[in-house]
Amino acid sequence: MNAVPAVAALDWGTTRLRAWLIDGSGKVLAERRGDDGLLTAREKGFSNVLEGHLGAMGAPETLPVIICGMAGSRQGWLEAPYVTVPAPLGAILGGAARVPDRKRDIRIVPGLAQRLTDAPDVMRGEETQLAGAGLPAKGRHLACMPGTHSKWVVVEDGAVAGFGTWPTGELFSVLAAHSILKHSLGEQPAPVAADNPFFRQWCERALGEGGDVTSKLFAIRAAGLLQDLKSQDAAACLSGLLIGGEIASARRRYGTGDAPVVLIASGALAGLYQAALVLAGLDLRTVDADEAVRAGLIEAARENGMIARTGALA
Repeated sequence: MNAVPAVAALDWGTTRLRAWLIDGSGKVLAERRGDDGLLTAREKGFSNVLEGHLGAMGAPETLPVIICGMAGSRQGWLEAPYVTVPAPLGAILGGAARVPDRKRDIRIVPGLAQRLTDAPDVMRGEETQLAGAGLPAKGRHLACMPGTHSKWVVVEDGAVAGFGTWPTGELFSVLAAHSILKHSLGEQPAPVAADNPFFRQWCERALGEGGDVTSKLFAIRAAGLLQDLKSQDAAACLSGLLIGGEIASARRRYGTGDAPVVLIASGALAGLYQAALVLAGLDLRTVDADEAVRAGLIEAARENGMIARTGALA
Protein backbone atom coordinates (compact mmCIF):
# COMPACT_ATOMS: atom_id res chain seq x y z
CA MET A 1 0.00 0.00 0.00
CA ASN A 2 1.24 3.46 -0.89
CA ALA A 3 -1.26 5.38 1.24
CA VAL A 4 -1.50 5.17 5.02
CA PRO A 5 -4.65 3.67 6.58
CA ALA A 6 -6.49 5.79 9.14
CA VAL A 7 -9.09 3.27 10.31
CA ALA A 8 -10.25 -0.32 9.76
CA ALA A 9 -13.97 -0.77 9.11
CA LEU A 10 -15.80 -4.09 9.60
CA ASP A 11 -19.30 -5.29 8.79
CA TRP A 12 -19.48 -8.30 11.11
CA GLY A 13 -22.57 -10.43 10.59
CA THR A 14 -23.80 -13.76 11.86
CA THR A 15 -22.00 -15.87 9.24
CA ARG A 16 -19.88 -13.44 7.20
CA LEU A 17 -17.34 -10.69 7.80
CA ARG A 18 -16.18 -7.88 5.53
CA ALA A 19 -13.23 -5.69 6.43
CA TRP A 20 -11.69 -2.62 4.80
CA LEU A 21 -8.69 -0.42 5.48
CA ILE A 22 -9.65 3.23 4.93
CA ASP A 23 -7.43 6.29 4.60
CA GLY A 24 -8.19 9.71 6.06
CA SER A 25 -10.16 10.81 3.00
CA GLY A 26 -12.41 7.74 3.04
CA LYS A 27 -10.62 5.87 0.24
CA VAL A 28 -10.49 2.07 0.42
CA LEU A 29 -6.91 0.79 0.56
CA ALA A 30 -7.51 -2.93 1.17
CA GLU A 31 -10.42 -5.35 1.58
CA ARG A 32 -10.99 -8.84 2.97
CA ARG A 33 -14.05 -11.07 3.19
CA GLY A 34 -14.51 -14.35 5.00
CA ASP A 35 -16.76 -16.85 6.73
CA ASP A 36 -15.70 -15.50 10.11
CA GLY A 37 -19.07 -14.29 11.30
CA LEU A 38 -20.35 -14.28 14.85
CA LEU A 39 -20.84 -18.05 14.96
CA THR A 40 -17.22 -18.75 14.03
CA ALA A 41 -15.75 -15.87 16.02
CA ARG A 42 -17.40 -17.10 19.22
CA GLU A 43 -15.30 -20.26 18.92
CA LYS A 44 -12.04 -18.73 17.67
CA GLY A 45 -12.26 -15.52 19.69
CA PHE A 46 -13.30 -12.17 18.25
CA SER A 47 -9.92 -10.58 18.91
CA ASN A 48 -8.11 -13.47 17.18
CA VAL A 49 -10.32 -13.24 14.11
CA LEU A 50 -9.99 -9.47 13.92
CA GLU A 51 -6.22 -9.46 14.29
CA GLY A 52 -5.90 -12.21 11.70
CA HIS A 53 -7.70 -10.15 9.08
CA LEU A 54 -5.94 -6.91 10.00
CA GLY A 55 -2.56 -8.61 9.93
CA ALA A 56 -3.26 -10.05 6.48
CA MET A 57 -3.97 -6.53 5.22
CA GLY A 58 -0.84 -5.10 6.81
CA ALA A 59 -2.66 -2.90 9.32
CA PRO A 60 -0.56 -1.15 11.99
CA GLU A 61 -0.95 -2.51 15.54
CA THR A 62 -2.50 0.71 16.80
CA LEU A 63 -4.93 1.28 13.91
CA PRO A 64 -8.41 2.11 15.29
CA VAL A 65 -11.35 -0.10 14.30
CA ILE A 66 -15.04 0.66 13.75
CA ILE A 67 -17.47 -2.29 13.58
CA CYS A 68 -21.17 -2.71 12.85
CA GLY A 69 -23.44 -5.76 12.89
CA MET A 70 -23.89 -8.82 15.05
CA ALA A 71 -20.50 -8.48 16.74
CA GLY A 72 -22.35 -5.94 18.88
CA SER A 73 -25.19 -8.28 19.83
CA ARG A 74 -25.74 -9.95 23.18
CA GLN A 75 -24.08 -13.08 21.77
CA GLY A 76 -21.27 -11.08 20.17
CA TRP A 77 -17.98 -9.56 21.27
CA LEU A 78 -19.54 -6.72 23.25
CA GLU A 79 -23.21 -5.83 23.52
CA ALA A 80 -23.56 -2.33 22.12
CA PRO A 81 -26.77 -1.06 23.77
CA TYR A 82 -29.71 -0.34 21.47
CA VAL A 83 -30.59 3.25 20.67
CA THR A 84 -34.32 3.85 20.98
CA VAL A 85 -36.04 5.36 17.95
CA PRO A 86 -36.83 8.02 16.96
CA ALA A 87 -33.15 8.96 16.76
CA PRO A 88 -30.95 10.98 14.35
CA LEU A 89 -28.61 8.84 12.26
CA GLY A 90 -25.57 10.85 13.30
CA ALA A 91 -26.33 10.38 17.00
CA ILE A 92 -26.77 6.63 16.47
CA LEU A 93 -23.38 6.26 14.82
CA GLY A 94 -21.70 8.53 17.35
CA GLY A 95 -22.77 6.30 20.22
CA ALA A 96 -20.46 3.43 19.33
CA ALA A 97 -19.43 1.30 22.34
CA ARG A 98 -15.72 0.85 23.01
CA VAL A 99 -14.31 -2.65 23.55
CA PRO A 100 -12.37 -2.43 26.83
CA ASP A 101 -8.82 -3.54 27.62
CA ARG A 102 -7.50 -3.45 24.05
CA LYS A 103 -4.40 -1.80 22.63
CA ARG A 104 -6.46 -0.64 19.69
CA ASP A 105 -9.39 1.77 19.87
CA ILE A 106 -12.14 -0.68 18.84
CA ARG A 107 -15.74 0.56 18.74
CA ILE A 108 -19.01 -1.11 17.79
CA VAL A 109 -21.96 0.81 16.37
CA PRO A 110 -25.18 0.28 18.39
CA GLY A 111 -28.32 -1.25 16.94
CA LEU A 112 -31.79 0.28 17.04
CA ALA A 113 -34.77 -0.59 19.22
CA GLN A 114 -38.41 0.24 18.56
CA ARG A 115 -40.06 -0.04 21.95
CA LEU A 116 -43.72 0.27 20.91
CA THR A 117 -46.00 -2.01 22.91
CA ASP A 118 -47.79 -3.28 19.79
CA ALA A 119 -44.77 -3.28 17.47
CA PRO A 120 -41.50 -4.07 19.30
CA ASP A 121 -38.57 -4.48 16.93
CA VAL A 122 -34.77 -4.38 16.74
CA MET A 123 -32.04 -4.14 14.11
CA ARG A 124 -28.25 -4.36 13.96
CA GLY A 125 -26.17 -3.43 10.94
CA GLU A 126 -28.97 -1.92 8.87
CA GLU A 127 -28.64 1.40 10.72
CA THR A 128 -25.13 1.73 9.28
CA GLN A 129 -26.36 0.97 5.76
CA LEU A 130 -29.01 3.67 6.18
CA ALA A 131 -26.39 6.20 7.22
CA GLY A 132 -24.39 5.42 4.06
CA ALA A 133 -27.32 5.34 1.64
CA GLY A 134 -27.20 9.04 0.78
CA LEU A 135 -30.73 9.82 1.99
CA PRO A 136 -31.63 13.52 1.70
CA ALA A 137 -31.36 15.39 5.00
CA LYS A 138 -34.91 16.73 4.72
CA GLY A 139 -38.26 15.07 4.13
CA ARG A 140 -39.76 11.63 4.70
CA HIS A 141 -38.09 8.64 3.07
CA LEU A 142 -39.02 4.95 3.08
CA ALA A 143 -36.16 2.44 2.77
CA CYS A 144 -36.50 -1.24 1.89
CA MET A 145 -33.60 -3.43 3.02
CA PRO A 146 -34.05 -7.05 1.85
CA GLY A 147 -32.43 -10.00 3.56
CA THR A 148 -33.06 -12.94 5.83
CA HIS A 149 -34.99 -10.47 7.98
CA SER A 150 -36.03 -7.67 5.63
CA LYS A 151 -36.32 -4.21 7.16
CA TRP A 152 -38.55 -1.34 6.08
CA VAL A 153 -37.47 1.92 7.67
CA VAL A 154 -39.04 5.37 7.81
CA VAL A 155 -36.49 8.20 7.97
CA GLU A 156 -37.77 11.72 8.60
CA ASP A 157 -35.45 14.75 8.40
CA GLY A 158 -32.37 12.60 8.98
CA ALA A 159 -33.77 10.63 11.90
CA VAL A 160 -35.05 7.04 12.02
CA ALA A 161 -38.71 7.44 12.94
CA GLY A 162 -39.71 3.78 12.93
CA PHE A 163 -39.20 0.43 11.23
CA GLY A 164 -40.57 -3.06 10.77
CA THR A 165 -39.13 -6.51 10.09
CA TRP A 166 -40.44 -9.05 7.59
CA PRO A 167 -38.53 -12.39 7.92
CA THR A 168 -39.02 -13.14 4.23
CA GLY A 169 -35.71 -14.88 3.60
CA GLU A 170 -36.04 -17.02 6.70
CA LEU A 171 -39.61 -17.99 5.80
CA PHE A 172 -38.43 -19.11 2.36
CA SER A 173 -35.73 -21.29 3.92
CA VAL A 174 -38.00 -22.78 6.57
CA LEU A 175 -40.83 -23.54 4.14
CA ALA A 176 -38.44 -24.98 1.55
CA ALA A 177 -36.76 -27.29 4.06
CA HIS A 178 -39.36 -28.09 6.71
CA SER A 179 -42.82 -27.94 5.15
CA ILE A 180 -44.79 -29.91 2.57
CA LEU A 181 -43.28 -27.59 -0.03
CA LYS A 182 -39.91 -29.33 0.28
CA HIS A 183 -41.35 -32.01 -2.01
CA SER A 184 -42.08 -29.34 -4.62
CA LEU A 185 -38.82 -27.37 -4.42
CA GLY A 186 -36.43 -30.30 -4.10
CA GLU A 187 -33.41 -30.79 -1.85
CA GLN A 188 -31.71 -27.58 -3.00
CA PRO A 189 -34.08 -24.85 -4.23
CA ALA A 190 -33.03 -23.43 -7.58
CA PRO A 191 -31.87 -19.80 -7.81
CA VAL A 192 -34.72 -17.49 -8.80
CA ALA A 193 -34.35 -15.00 -11.66
CA ALA A 194 -36.26 -11.72 -11.64
CA ASP A 195 -37.56 -12.34 -15.16
CA ASN A 196 -38.96 -15.78 -14.33
CA PRO A 197 -42.66 -15.61 -15.33
CA PHE A 198 -43.69 -17.70 -12.32
CA PHE A 199 -41.94 -15.28 -9.96
CA ARG A 200 -43.76 -12.37 -11.54
CA GLN A 201 -47.16 -14.09 -11.63
CA TRP A 202 -47.09 -15.15 -8.00
CA CYS A 203 -45.72 -11.81 -6.89
CA GLU A 204 -48.64 -10.09 -8.64
CA ARG A 205 -51.06 -12.47 -6.92
CA ALA A 206 -49.76 -11.50 -3.50
CA LEU A 207 -49.76 -7.80 -4.38
CA GLY A 208 -53.27 -7.98 -5.81
CA GLU A 209 -54.71 -9.49 -2.66
CA GLY A 210 -52.97 -7.25 -0.15
CA GLY A 211 -50.28 -9.68 0.92
CA ASP A 212 -52.42 -12.73 1.70
CA VAL A 213 -49.88 -15.52 1.26
CA THR A 214 -50.81 -18.31 3.69
CA SER A 215 -53.91 -19.26 1.74
CA LYS A 216 -51.81 -19.72 -1.42
CA LEU A 217 -48.83 -21.65 -0.09
CA PHE A 218 -50.38 -25.07 -0.53
CA ALA A 219 -51.35 -24.15 -4.10
CA ILE A 220 -47.65 -24.44 -5.00
CA ARG A 221 -47.72 -28.07 -3.91
CA ALA A 222 -51.02 -28.67 -5.71
CA ALA A 223 -49.67 -27.12 -8.91
CA GLY A 224 -46.83 -29.64 -8.87
CA LEU A 225 -49.25 -32.53 -8.54
CA LEU A 226 -51.91 -31.32 -10.95
CA GLN A 227 -50.17 -28.99 -13.41
CA ASP A 228 -46.65 -30.48 -13.59
CA LEU A 229 -45.04 -27.42 -11.98
CA LYS A 230 -41.28 -27.99 -12.07
CA SER A 231 -39.12 -27.61 -8.95
CA GLN A 232 -37.23 -24.57 -10.26
CA ASP A 233 -40.51 -22.84 -11.05
CA ALA A 234 -41.95 -23.83 -7.66
CA ALA A 235 -39.04 -21.95 -6.04
CA ALA A 236 -39.87 -18.92 -8.18
CA CYS A 237 -43.54 -19.15 -7.13
CA LEU A 238 -42.63 -19.22 -3.44
CA SER A 239 -40.15 -16.36 -3.78
CA GLY A 240 -42.62 -14.20 -5.70
CA LEU A 241 -45.40 -14.94 -3.25
CA LEU A 242 -43.35 -14.06 -0.16
CA ILE A 243 -41.71 -10.94 -1.61
CA GLY A 244 -44.99 -9.69 -3.01
CA GLY A 245 -46.65 -10.29 0.34
CA GLU A 246 -43.90 -8.37 2.13
CA ILE A 247 -44.22 -5.36 -0.18
CA ALA A 248 -48.01 -5.32 0.06
CA SER A 249 -47.87 -5.50 3.84
CA ALA A 250 -45.21 -2.77 4.14
CA ARG A 251 -47.10 -0.50 1.76
CA ARG A 252 -50.25 -0.95 3.82
CA ARG A 253 -48.36 -0.06 7.02
CA TYR A 254 -46.24 2.85 5.81
CA GLY A 255 -47.82 4.13 2.60
CA THR A 256 -45.50 5.36 -0.13
CA GLY A 257 -45.47 9.15 0.07
CA ASP A 258 -44.04 11.36 -2.65
CA ALA A 259 -40.43 10.19 -2.56
CA PRO A 260 -39.28 6.95 -4.26
CA VAL A 261 -38.76 3.86 -2.14
CA VAL A 262 -35.03 3.58 -1.46
CA LEU A 263 -34.02 -0.04 -2.10
CA ILE A 264 -30.77 -0.83 -0.29
CA ALA A 265 -29.72 -4.20 -1.68
CA SER A 266 -27.10 -6.03 -3.70
CA GLY A 267 -26.75 -9.23 -5.68
CA ALA A 268 -29.68 -11.39 -6.71
CA LEU A 269 -31.97 -9.93 -4.04
CA ALA A 270 -31.61 -6.48 -5.56
CA GLY A 271 -32.92 -7.75 -8.90
CA LEU A 272 -35.85 -9.62 -7.34
CA TYR A 273 -36.96 -6.66 -5.23
CA GLN A 274 -36.51 -4.20 -8.09
CA ALA A 275 -38.82 -6.31 -10.23
CA ALA A 276 -41.36 -6.74 -7.42
CA LEU A 277 -41.43 -3.03 -6.55
CA VAL A 278 -42.01 -2.17 -10.22
CA LEU A 279 -44.85 -4.71 -10.34
CA ALA A 280 -46.29 -2.96 -7.29
CA GLY A 281 -46.28 0.32 -9.23
CA LEU A 282 -43.77 1.99 -6.91
CA ASP A 283 -41.05 4.43 -7.88
CA LEU A 284 -37.68 3.38 -6.52
CA ARG A 285 -34.05 4.35 -6.18
CA THR A 286 -31.54 1.53 -5.72
CA VAL A 287 -28.46 1.82 -3.51
CA ASP A 288 -25.84 -0.94 -3.42
CA ALA A 289 -25.89 -2.42 0.10
CA ASP A 290 -22.15 -3.19 0.15
CA GLU A 291 -21.27 0.38 -0.76
CA ALA A 292 -23.82 1.75 1.72
CA VAL A 293 -22.49 -0.16 4.72
CA ARG A 294 -18.92 0.85 3.92
CA ALA A 295 -19.92 4.50 3.57
CA GLY A 296 -21.87 4.26 6.82
CA LEU A 297 -18.87 2.82 8.64
CA ILE A 298 -16.71 5.68 7.35
CA GLU A 299 -19.28 8.13 8.68
CA ALA A 300 -19.31 6.29 12.01
CA ALA A 301 -15.52 6.62 12.16
CA ARG A 302 -15.93 10.35 11.66
CA GLU A 303 -18.68 10.65 14.25
CA ASN A 304 -16.42 8.91 16.77
CA GLY A 305 -13.39 11.07 16.00
CA MET A 306 -11.36 8.27 14.41
CA ILE A 307 -10.84 10.17 11.17
CA ALA A 308 -11.35 13.84 10.40
CA ARG A 309 -14.56 15.07 8.87
CA THR A 310 -13.93 16.27 5.33
CA GLY A 311 -17.48 16.77 4.10
CA ALA A 312 -19.84 14.33 2.44
CA LEU A 313 -19.82 10.59 2.86
CA ALA A 314 -17.14 8.79 0.88
